[in-house]
Amino acid sequence: MDYMKNVRVAIAQINTRVGDLKGNTDKIIFYINEAINKNTDLVIFPELAVTGYPPEDLLLKPHFVEQNIKCLHRIASTAKDIIAITGFADYKKGHTYNSAAVLSNKKIAYVYNKINLPNYGVFDEKRYFKPGSTNRLVKAKGFSFAVNICEDIWVSEDPLEKDIFNQAQFLINISASPYYLGKVKERENILTSKAKKYRTPVVYCNLIGGQDELIFDGRSAVFDENGGPVACARAFEEDFLVIDLQLSGKNIARKDRIPVINLDYKLKDNSDVLKPPGVKKLDKIEEVYSALTLGVRDYVIKNKFTKVMLGLSGGIDSALVACIAVDAMGKANVLAVSMPSAYSSKGTQDDAEKISRNLGIRFSKMHIGGIFDSYKATLESHFSGMDPDITEENLQTRIRGNLLMAFSNKFGYLVLNTGNKSETSVGYCTLYGDMAGGFAVIKDVPKNLVYELARYRNKRGDREIIPESVFTRAPSAELKHDQKDQDTLPPYELLDEIIDLYIEKDMSFRDIVKKIKNKDIVKKVLRMIDINEYKRRQSPPGIKITPRAFGRDRRMPITNKYTEAVYEEYDK
Repeated sequence: MDYMKNVRVAIAQINTRVGDLKGNTDKIIFYINEAINKNTDLVIFPELAVTGYPPEDLLLKPHFVEQNIKCLHRIASTAKDIIAITGFADYKKGHTYNSAAVLSNKKIAYVYNKINLPNYGVFDEKRYFKPGSTNRLVKAKGFSFAVNICEDIWVSEDPLEKDIFNQAQFLINISASPYYLGKVKERENILTSKAKKYRTPVVYCNLIGGQDELIFDGRSAVFDENGGPVACARAFEEDFLVIDLQLSGKNIARKDRIPVINLDYKLKDNSDVLKPPGVKKLDKIEEVYSALTLGVRDYVIKNKFTKVMLGLSGGIDSALVACIAVDAMGKANVLAVSMPSAYSSKGTQDDAEKISRNLGIRFSKMHIGGIFDSYKATLESHFSGMDPDITEENLQTRIRGNLLMAFSNKFGYLVLNTGNKSETSVGYCTLYGDMAGGFAVIKDVPKNLVYELARYRNKRGDREIIPESVFTRAPSAELKHDQKDQDTLPPYELLDEIIDLYIEKDMSFRDIVKKIKNKDIVKKVLRMIDINEYKRRQSPPGIKITPRAFGRDRRMPITNKYTEAVYEEYDK
């Protein structure tokens, strides 16, 4: 097949901040100038790059949308001798659109409105946007391309795209595709299939960064007309990927066949062909750890905190969160606080100090025994004749939550919560106690994955950070003598499997029992999950790393009579 000259394309995989119209605009303009300096023909930015993604109800403020359009005009004024494509929120005839602007010759040459608006999982785009209904082929002097946005390329068959894509010499998809474990493979399969279907290269630009619970992992990519990967941007980092894209000799569309936008732009003569850079691929554990680190860093910095703190018990969960905090914020910006009671073992207390010392972070120790005695004395007359129970156990963790929040108020620390998904699922946590905090780092991380991540972090450095005793010691809340998690819960291997089947895979009680082969345990776990929605609703936001995170993906009513374990009886 005959080939035309290469088109030099820059993918600006940037980290935006929701609502920071000026900051996002300045960053876009900076990278347009970088692309011009590299003699680039096109520079591409992510979906809704001007507003940040997702802007949610900011889009319901008319002045916010107006200001973002003004920012787009400012960006357009810098697009000289280059084509720039960026996401923004457009407003026409009383409707707001999720749009991509094609900028050239200091003007907005074309606006494409997203046609397929996702409204599942973490997405609520139909709440804010009207869907677009048309697309155009964009034609410059010597080459042509088509543009669409995120979900548009995931749709298996769209009659609106067929004629355009069959004639375009390459496709551009700007995206804000949130991360979860396994997502990158799904994306690659979709983009590969589109490239093969239309025998056309695909240029994909994804967002990077953390936004509340969501992580955008970047990994922008280019695929050739056979679906083969040509280049890939870094994962979980900003990147500026510049490549020379070799295009097939497809016929440039005639105006009488399909709608065309003509640009007064001539392909640059780049005789030095750029070689795509090599990119390291991440394995499963490194990928999740990178997502958690990015999520903490962006949540802290974007919300104008500078330092973080956590309760460090000497257990595996808080040990992992301490490591992530240091990797995200630097050791000088992390404080660990140990708050032992009479039930805290010497082993966990020693390990908490060792972890802090190994990480090089500040460490404070406050015994809560006296405060606990004071609480009990205050309540004694009111609890007369009643035996101690979970009430007294929970008093200890609530004391710890109060102390952490006191430090936060006095010194301006953001408190990092250390609860994992396994505990949160079944309510094995205390409201206003160990659930306290500003950001829940491992809220969506099952217990067994916590261990894998901690092992990974130990191996990554030149020395052990988390002592081996933390891995081998039986998990315990240490709220009474000789307490173990397994006194209340099934083994974590079994618990995590049931949670995965019920939450991630949405399986019924009956189907889970067929797989697990223990009706009583399944019924117990499902009941614990169902009745603890009220706790999860009051927990701090946390990083999503699974396909179905609580809150963002799985939204269950608190007042709810239906439970799988009960209504299974009606199936008989």
